[in-house]
Amino acid sequence: MTSIHTTRKLEKISKGFIQENVVDENEHLGSWSATYFNMSYKKCWVLINKTTKYTLILPNIKKIDLENFSSVFNDALYEQLILDGIVVERPWIEKLIGDVILRPTSNDRVLGGTLNNILLTLEHWKNEFQDFDNMPFRDLNSRLNAWPHKSMEWCYPKEKMSEILNHFFNKSL
Repeated sequence: MTSIHTTRKLEKISKGFIQENVVDENEHLGSWSATYFNMSYKKCWVLINKTTKYTLILPNIKKIDLENFSSVFNDALYEQLILDGIVVERPWIEKLIGDVILRPTSNDRVLGGTLNNILLTLEHWKNEFQDFDNMPFRDLNSRLNAWPHKSMEWCYPKEKMSEILNHFFNKSL
């Protein structure tokens, strides 16, 4: 099971889908944090993995998508991993992630600050690309995953994610 801790802002728009009494965390990748931003009147989510700082942008998320959010998340994560050059088998990544549940905020200030920095960068890109249809979300997501983080000793999120996935893949063989 994979937990995604929502910010208070995101928590308000996804009320009926938040599960509060769940304690289990994904033992492989840990939890994620998420917030949202608007682009051309569409809600786009930004998720970041606590362990690897790997970022995932989900454009145009609607309430109906929340009913089957595990599938939406797994599809987007798999596509982004492939685009970032991290080759994994789809069934294996789905097994690794398991069910995805939305949880209330974790009040993690480090991830909150990182999400705020990502939102500032996305705001710049929104000005550059002007319109939702012009915004190359997957490409921008790859750029975010290619920026080193001081908290990870200047390691790149896509390298850290690849390292962790390879470790668990080799362990499961």
